[in-house]
Amino acid sequence: MAKFTDEQIAAAKFYAEQQPPADLDPRIEKLVTDVIGRVADKWTMLILDVLAEKGELRFSRLAEAVEGISQKMLTQTLRAMERDGLVKRTIYPVVPPKVEYRLTDLGITLGAAFCGVWVWAANNLDKIEQAREAFDTANER
Repeated sequence: MAKFTDEQIAAAKFYAEQQPPADLDPRIEKLVTDVIGRVADKWTMLILDVLAEKGELRFSRLAEAVEGISQKMLTQTLRAMERDGLVKRTIYPVVPPKVEYRLTDLGITLGAAFCGVWVWAANNLDKIEQAREAFDTANER
């Protein structure tokens, strides 16, 4: 599980307590939809988690840490995250090329905002497993 600082957890709680304004800017609605779509993608969440836990990583080390991700999907996800300002890619002018990725402050705060998902999962693991077992039993053929 990712290790969040007290400051990041406080930021997550702050965001969770806020209410959106009644006259919400349509650009904000679109951004929220885009961000939820991005973070709902399992690869983005896993990359956020790995980079939050391990810090700056080379592409190959990141690929090893995100189990099951293909090179193509890792590249696509990192580019999308970089475009959104969530990760910073640093290219070192050496041979062979060295490229490292790290979370930006924006990426760290997004990770902190979603750390509540980890807490929710931990608090509800038994209930979800029981519900799944009951569903599977009821739907066996």
